[in-house]
Amino acid sequence: MIDSDHEQLVKRASYASVATAVILLCSKLFVWFATGSSSILASLTDSFLDMGASIINVFAIKYALVPADDGHRFGHGKAESLAGLVQSALIVGSSILLMLHGISALLDPQPIVRSELGIAVSIFALLLTFVLIRYQTFVVTKTGSIAIKADSLHYKSDLWLNAAVLIALSLSAYGFYWVDGLATILISCYILYSAYEIGMESIQMLLDHELAAEDITKITTIVANTENVLGLHELRTRQSGYMRFIQLHIELDDHLTLFQAHAIADNVETNLLREFANTEVLIHQDPISIVKTKND
Repeated sequence: MIDSDHEQLVKRASYASVATAVILLCSKLFVWFATGSSSILASLTDSFLDMGASIINVFAIKYALVPADDGHRFGHGKAESLAGLVQSALIVGSSILLMLHGISALLDPQPIVRSELGIAVSIFALLLTFVLIRYQTFVVTKTGSIAIKADSLHYKSDLWLNAAVLIALSLSAYGFYWVDGLATILISCYILYSAYEIGMESIQMLLDHELAAEDITKITTIVANTENVLGLHELRTRQSGYMRFIQLHIELDDHLTLFQAHAIADNVETNLLREFANTEVLIHQDPISIVKTKND
């Protein structure tokens, strides 16, 4: 069962992301009409993608937080990963179009009018994006949400994007008009790389990839240090949205009663849940002699 703090944090972060994207989209749209800058168009396109991705995240998170039911016994957490795939597909398509526009602007550079507007909006975008990322980082630290993490990754790339636009506009003001098109191409390449990272992470989660190596080590240490546990094997882990799943066999003394073995397994589960919130643990108890026989 997910706690209410987790739910409130991820919802607020998703709403903050949408609000930020809308504000930046409107401001950049106005400046693009005023300046005609290709790098501003690149930044505008990215903000449009941010808004679309953030809206997808709102619905995906809402669905992923729905408790398990008779038709979905393991919950709905993979909705976050599906949302990540949709985000990456949208980003790839728009980045290719953006790159073509940048090539055109590089081959036929045009003067930028009212570049001071573009510079002002780029600085504003940097500050607003920085504040959002700080809040998203706090939420990811508290909840481990994959959807918020993916969204935050995209906004982190926006910091570099807005910095590149700021540099391009500043140089264009001194007659280096070709920098505008070059910055657009570089930005589109960076966005493509971000799409690849988001897509691969989503695919790995959909394929039930194991938890991170440090988490596996931590699990093994916790189990091995639990009193009366003689060993463990067949450790399997995966993550679905906010939920982790840990499955393992523990090795126990042959002469324990069923009640004693069950009590030890409960201790193992308690120790794991103390370290890993929002986790479902499945433990099988094996007599140590059976394990040795299988190994032989």
